[in-house]
Order: sequence, then structure tokens, then C-alpha cells
Amino acid sequence: MNKGFIFKLTEIAAVSLLLSMTGCSSKETPTNTQEKETAGSSEEGTTAASAYTVSMGRQTLQNVTFPDGDTYEDNAYIRMAEKELNIDIIDEFEANGDDYDRQVSLALSAGEIPDIMKVVSLDELQELYENDLIADLTDVYEEYASDYLKSLYDSYEGRAIANVTIDGKMMALPGTNGDAGPSIVWIRSDWMEQLGLSIDEDNDNCITIEDLEMVAKEFMDKNPENAENVVGIAFAPWLTSSDPDGTFSMNSIAYALGAFPKTWMEKDGTVIYGSTTEEMKQALTLVSGWFQNGILDPQVGTRTWDDITALLANGQCGITFGTWHIPDWLLNNVYALNNNAVFEAYTLMDANGKVNCKHNDATSGYIVVSKEFEHPEVAIQIANLFYDELVNSRELLEEYPEVADYVANGVDGSSRPFNIEVNSYTSLLDDYANLKQCLNGEITVDEVKTSEQRSNATSILAYLEGNGDATGWSKYHSRSKGVELIQSLTENDQFNWLTPVFPQTTPTMETNLANLDKLEEESFIKMVTGEIDVESGFEQFVTSWNDQGGAQIIKEISEQLQ
Repeated sequence: MNKGFIFKLTEIAAVSLLLSMTGCSSKETPTNTQEKETAGSSEEGTTAASAYTVSMGRQTLQNVTFPDGDTYEDNAYIRMAEKELNIDIIDEFEANGDDYDRQVSLALSAGEIPDIMKVVSLDELQELYENDLIADLTDVYEEYASDYLKSLYDSYEGRAIANVTIDGKMMALPGTNGDAGPSIVWIRSDWMEQLGLSIDEDNDNCITIEDLEMVAKEFMDKNPENAENVVGIAFAPWLTSSDPDGTFSMNSIAYALGAFPKTWMEKDGTVIYGSTTEEMKQALTLVSGWFQNGILDPQVGTRTWDDITALLANGQCGITFGTWHIPDWLLNNVYALNNNAVFEAYTLMDANGKVNCKHNDATSGYIVVSKEFEHPEVAIQIANLFYDELVNSRELLEEYPEVADYVANGVDGSSRPFNIEVNSYTSLLDDYANLKQCLNGEITVDEVKTSEQRSNATSILAYLEGNGDATGWSKYHSRSKGVELIQSLTENDQFNWLTPVFPQTTPTMETNLANLDKLEEESFIKMVTGEIDVESGFEQFVTSWNDQGGAQIIKEISEQLQ
């Protein structure tokens, strides 16, 4: 397996869906593991065995649109699970956002948790373990997990399972979290063609910071759409992001200079914070220079997310930064006002011709099982059903047309029993390889493996034939440009990967981190806009950051690692 890259993104896998949250259940909750007799016969004519009830804590999403009559507790996915596994699923509590976290905290404080529930953080998992409330899943995972499900976890080279292993015991079923990839530089290629601009002579879509500066200056000077108040490059007020692909951030510039802002990392055996390094000062110095010479938005620090989107849509700006899928939900605003707009996807390379990027945490969300639950294996069986059988079996979709409709219509994944994703580390590129076969004419649309990709193929082919719409334009840009770029970088071994430190929340983080984040954002904006000198201002920022708790946090993280 290529160790450099592979991701998970919910919209790519056929039945991969988003994590999230919502309201409360009105259905009465029976006692955990309450037995009930199921009368009658199954569709095959055999007598159904006794079923048992499974109580759940469900993290939900606001404003999910269900088909008429369906709810979180009673929907096509739940009905399929109940029939396939001969169980009855009851939601002991449902909530979204902070409300869900409070429900988990209340259950933990009371020492009584549902049979199965999701917890959001590693801190919660650790607390549940220390209070002896959750079951050791080591043996049931080994016995009941399908080979395919195990292969999904194994593709993370042990990182996903390691995150839920405490004292040698597997204490949760982890949601996987593949790498998000670089912050791509999206440039209006129709403008470049109009102005006769040429970059990327070797056609690998890797460009230098100097290339980027040149294009930004030319776009401003020539103003291809005769817009008012043109802007070369615009950044969000927070400037940097903890996400490697941070949209509207300066992450790609920082990474190209060897800086990893908002990142806990080890260097020469010592824990450091990426925003306080010499490389970060270099990145701020560069961007401050852009502000002084007019390339950077003069209103940086005050532009909202919507403001920057409007700059792009109105033809005032032709360069932006973000993840591979922003054409689907952000750059489509440009197409809506100008269907002649075309973007090209580039990455910024460092002085050695590499694209620096960092790994995500391999896990996102944890499914835990109460120690009092008599059937812990059902958690593994649910995972097999949704992350193996439903993904790989067209026959199962044919057997459950309601579920097929859910998949086709994109009903949110939080409606499943587990609102986590479990995908292969290679899932994004694997899915794209299959889609590319269709786009190249090697297979038909019907031969594409998943319904999601079949839909993408249909939209992209229509766009390429001149019969497309906004969906076809978006999918073409995100897949045939965004994912294609990532695939090319992976195949050519051009990624240079950093594995950050992913600590549990430390005591000083709880009390000081919010203020430290505020200090960082305010200091960086002042340096970029020239309100304070970068050289002296950065030194003062690092001193203040350490004095106000940063040094203590590093000490606490180091103790965790030891």
C-alpha cells in the first residue's frame, strides 16, 4: 500500500454519509437487554428466533429530511438492521452538538449508559474506561468482524485500532478518518488562457510560490472580467487552520515553507507547536509582503467567509485555496453567475519539489458498548452490515428498496445506527480509479461499483458532452481535477508527510487553550497587516504564548507520550 495518501470523504463511498446530530426521542425505552418474543414467520417461511432490544445513544443532525413518517428511531436503515439481525433498536436518547455531549456526560455521571452509544472524544472514551462502564471488544471483534471490515481498519496500518486500545484491550469500535489532502490552489484557468499566462511547464500541477505571485499580479493588473475592487489573494480572518486542507487559509503557503500551523508535533524527540516555529515566521513574513505590495486583500482580517465567496463569484478574485471538494459546495457559486468559468487545481511545492502535508488523526468518533450489555457482538454485526455488506452487495439493496432510495437520495448517514464512517484509507482514490475507468470508456456507467459514483459518472459525462449542468461542472472539477491531482501526487511519490501528535485534552488546554488560540489569531493578523513588525512581533507572540500556558501544555503532552 502506498503510505503517502488516501482519504475518506463521505460523499465518495456509495453509502458513506456524514456524521452529526439532532433532537430527542419520544419512544419509550425498555430496560437494557429486555427480551421479547417475535411471533410469526420470516419471509423465507422459517420461524423467527427470539429477538432482544438494543438501547442506543444517538448523535444526530439538525434538520435532516426523512421520507414521510421516518424518524431517527424508525427509518429504512434501522428497519433493515432490525430485520437482518433480529433485534429491536430503541433510542435511549437523541441529541446533536453540545446537547449530545451533555447527554453522554449525564449518563457517565449516573454510571448507566445505553447498550451502545457514540462518544465524540478520546477523553470521553478514557473516562468511560476508567469508570469500568464499557465492554472490552477485543474478543468479539476478532470473532465476529468480517474480513472486509478488518481490512478497512488494517489499511490504517494499526493507527485506528491503536487509538481505541487501552491497556492492551480494544474498548471501542472506531470511526475512521482518512487524510484530507493538501489545501489545493484553485486558479481560474479560463482567465489564464485569456491572458496567455503559462505556468507548470512539466504538467504535474505542482507550482511554486513565485508562480502563484505572478498569476495573482496578472489577474489584478489585467482584470479579465472588468470587475471593481479586484483582489489578488484573499484569506479568512483566522489565516491558518488545524485542518491540512483549510479552505480560505494560508496553510498551503505555510506548508510549502515547512511550517505546520495549529499542529502539535515532535521534532528531534521534543514536542513543539507548529505555529511557534521559525518556518511559521517565514510564512508570515511572506504574506505580510503580499499585503504591502497589494497582492493580498486589503480587507484581510475583516472579510467573512461569505465575503470571500462573493469575491470569487463576482469575478473580483480568481485564486482561492481549499480542499478537493470545494467545487461541489463553494466554487459552484462562481459557475452559477458565469457558466464559462473554469478552474484548474494546483499544489504548492517546497524548495525540494515536494508537497508537504500532514496526516489526520486516524479516528473520528467511537462506538462503545455497555459492560452490562449481554450481546456486545451486535455492535460488530451492525458494523459488518453497514460498512461491508451494504457497500459491497447490490443484492442487499435490491432486497431493501427503501434503503436503495435512501442511498440514491442522499438521506443523511446519521440516520444509520452508527453515525461514524468506516472506510479504507485508500477509499477516495479507489473510488476515483473506478470512476476514471468509466470516464475513459473502459467500463459502462452501469458497471461502476457504487451508486454514488454511477451518479457522478453520469453527471460528468453529460458535462463533457456539452449537456451538463451545475452538478456536472462541480463533479468534474472536484473529481477529475481535485482527486485526479491527489492521485497523481500519490503515484509520483510527491507527498512529504508529517504525522502530528494527537494528544488527549490536558488540564491546561481546558483552561488556557481558547485564549491561546485568540492570541495567535490576533497576533498573526497584526503581523500580516503591518500593525506590528513580523520580526519583533513573532518573538513577542512566542514568548506570550509560552507564558500564558503554551509551555505547560507542551509539558503535559510530553508526559502523556511518556
